[in-house]
Amino acid sequence: MPELPQAKNRRRWDIFCTVVDNFGDIGVTWRLARQLVADHGLEVRLWVDDLRAFERLCPEIDTHVAQQWQAGVEVRQWSTEWLATDAADVVIAAFACQLPSAYMDAMAARVKPPLWMNLDYLSAEDWVIGCHGLPSVKYKTVQKYFFFPGFQPGTGGLLRESGLLERRRQFQQSPEAQRTFLQGLGIDPAPNAQLISLFAYENAGLSSWLDVLAADSTPTHLLVPEGRILGDVERWLGVEGLIAGALHVRDGLTVQVLPFVRQDQYDHLLWCCDFNAVRGEDSFVRAQWAGRPMLWHIYQQEEDIHLDKLDAFLALYTKGLSEPASQAINGLWHAWNAGHDMSDHWRKACKHWPELQKHAEAWCLEQALQADLAAALVQFYVNWI
Repeated sequence: MPELPQAKNRRRWDIFCTVVDNFGDIGVTWRLARQLVADHGLEVRLWVDDLRAFERLCPEIDTHVAQQWQAGVEVRQWSTEWLATDAADVVIAAFACQLPSAYMDAMAARVKPPLWMNLDYLSAEDWVIGCHGLPSVKYKTVQKYFFFPGFQPGTGGLLRESGLLERRRQFQQSPEAQRTFLQGLGIDPAPNAQLISLFAYENAGLSSWLDVLAADSTPTHLLVPEGRILGDVERWLGVEGLIAGALHVRDGLTVQVLPFVRQDQYDHLLWCCDFNAVRGEDSFVRAQWAGRPMLWHIYQQEEDIHLDKLDAFLALYTKGLSEPASQAINGLWHAWNAGHDMSDHWRKACKHWPELQKHAEAWCLEQALQADLAAALVQFYVNWI
């Protein structure tokens, strides 16, 4: 990839993030901002409208300070009382958020208009390839472009920091490193227990899955970071007020509640587990880089259009699997996302466990052949100027 010009064109990138729901928006933009600084040496301002949500991912954030630096990124409070500021050379509106009108005027006032991109949501649907990189709306002299993350050539790829898979490989090959990490979170699984992480939205199908895990002859240690699924866990256990540190055992299933951890710790948690149930977008991508079998709880949308996205991903992900293994994964994922009984689908998936393990690693390595999202954004800028 050509090097960025050393002149003013590389001076600053601005990323705008509106925290709509949960932590997916800020999770993606925070990870992207850090990578643009660390891997590409850029100056990045990250504008966030909800610093309290940001604080869960980055505890060092001071929610009362409007301007601060974290991991080399300038973090700015995006408030309704907008203060005049110069527009950057590259402007990223994450997930179609509306930029402040005064900032848009500042973009148009530049002698050379900035590159303005809408970083869209991740999707495996075929139409994404045709729309990626196309011009969108125009504000005065400033043209906006679509930029789509994706799983196929012709898209923007996935977020993947430099050296990520090598660090993961070294960690997964070191029982001592894994044991030290787990002990740091107060996790002490039985030697023969399978580790499963559970990060999901509310799900009526959870109780059936926990029933079959509890009845299994192979013990399971279920790790549940604090989040929206805890209410369903409480109902299955028959307890109230689960908090981080809680540990309950029912037959062959041990349930342990974990604190909400920072992003790098969550990566290590995924790397430790034999199976990862994840939600949204950021944790979904990180589970793929873990190279382990997984289950995705996609964010529900009106008129069930999220199911089209689910099917599009499954069509790609299950390529190369045997027909029985592919059917097992499809059944498991659809049952989970519909809140249906999980027991038979889980048993069918377990019959193909070695194949699913091998496939998860192969999928990870296949995705790593593409340029990562941050590199693709930088290359788009290089081509544009």
